[in-house]
Amino acid sequence: MEEEKKKPKLKRRVSLFALTIYGVGNILGAGIYGLIGSVVGITGNLSWLAFILASITGAFTGLSYAELSAMYPKSAAEFVYTEEAFKKRILSFILGWIIIFSGVLSASTVSLVFGGYLSDVFNVSSILLNVLFAIILVLILSVVNLIGIKTSTRTNIIFTLIEASGLVIIITLGFFGNQSPNYFTLPSGSSFLVVFSAVALIFFAFIGFEDIANIAEEVKEPQKNLPKAIIYSIIITTILYCLTAISVISILPYSTIAASDAPLNAVAEAILGPIGGLILSLIALFATANTVLIMLIVTSRMMYGMARDKALPEGLTKISPKYRTPFVTVSLTAVFTIIPIFFGDISIVAHATVFGVLINFFLVNISLIALRKSKPKLERPFELKPSFKGYPIIALLGAIICIALLFTFNWLTVLIQSIIILCGIIVFYAMKSKIETKTLSKIKD
Repeated sequence: MEEEKKKPKLKRRVSLFALTIYGVGNILGAGIYGLIGSVVGITGNLSWLAFILASITGAFTGLSYAELSAMYPKSAAEFVYTEEAFKKRILSFILGWIIIFSGVLSASTVSLVFGGYLSDVFNVSSILLNVLFAIILVLILSVVNLIGIKTSTRTNIIFTLIEASGLVIIITLGFFGNQSPNYFTLPSGSSFLVVFSAVALIFFAFIGFEDIANIAEEVKEPQKNLPKAIIYSIIITTILYCLTAISVISILPYSTIAASDAPLNAVAEAILGPIGGLILSLIALFATANTVLIMLIVTSRMMYGMARDKALPEGLTKISPKYRTPFVTVSLTAVFTIIPIFFGDISIVAHATVFGVLINFFLVNISLIALRKSKPKLERPFELKPSFKGYPIIALLGAIICIALLFTFNWLTVLIQSIIILCGIIVFYAMKSKIETKTLSKIKD
């Protein structure tokens, strides 16, 4: 008991501002820099509306996270939510396993993208060089993650501001475009239904708000700040996305944007010349690095939180007395991230991780619904409304949307994710002697 009291805990150092920027940086990621071309190709000049609809779709699950994160401000957030809602340790373990796997593969994939951008800046084309740059990035950012959440969030703020500046540049250049588009024009031969088909694609541009909940134990006043940060980050990114979508078609025809491999670079070059493309390439380096940093933070905190609640070996709970960070899980996350980098291209497997994110979102929404039924009198600092007979309608809509989006994936993606889940089940039972396989009666602080 005495040892438990002396055991160092994570330090609450993250303010509402830093948490919001953290969320914005994770949602923006590197995706919008490539995604905008595909979206404009499908929806033409009406792409801005597709972004609005996608943000509303993502907000359904985001609001479920807002209520749950205020109720249970813990690391390994989704693990905790399902643990409290269903009391099935195998279910919460598999969800945590999916998130850890998703984080590692996402960080590996994006770090390789970073390596590719950096090679391009130096005008050198080499897979080996891409891999080397990716590994160096992971090592540097893992040190940042180890030094502390305050250093990590400060780095994240700088990277996010640079990342967002790329979109602000595009938005500003939109005022100098020589196009006079009709902002309600669809591609020739298309019906309004294409806007809805693009929502599934754009939905993934809003993934990232959920990671706010996973650093809950390092947030000041978490019951108040976690819901606010989730909501603010979705609103800010929606505004940036919509203005970017309007600006690009004010500079170039949507058909030209859709045909480009680097659409935002092409837009910047149309106004600023070659220097515009170089600026956007440099900003993309910060965008990819920021995504990798956030994935490393989230994955290490998920491992730590699961170990703290005895779903992973207890040795993973060790915290650095000096930095007050979970140094064992930070180190393991770095190693696990570096290993897939050596394959050079894991995009197919990484795509399957998005399928896992939707499973995660579905279970979070269902967890909220279940907790409304099983624990109606539990204190809810942020309560999601409207409700029907006590059940949150928005959470129900969020669950339905996630199930619908799961059917948009091909059989290979489903197969890969199924293998990931099967491996998780095998690991769970293989570790029976080192972990608690039954749900704890209460999640401890």
